[in-house]
Amino acid sequence: MTDMQAQQQATVKINDTEYKIADLPEQAREQLMNIRFAESEVRRLQAQLAIAQTARNAYQQAFVAELRKQNFIISDKA
Repeated sequence: MTDMQAQQQATVKINDTEYKIADLPEQAREQLMNIRFAESEVRRLQAQLAIAQTARNAYQQAFVAELRKQNFIISDKA
């Protein structure tokens, strides 16, 4: 199957209904591109959030370790 044939047979499922992309009106295809872009952006932002949360946790651990090293924290509750 060529790329052109694959594009003509490509489908999208929205609200439990499957549509052939090639049969959609132009405006619907544009909205589909917008949906795909938004989904991609959400995944990118979720990845950035995971990185920031991991960094925050590492900084917090380093902060607590430094406090223990300087005898500011004696118990293990922190």
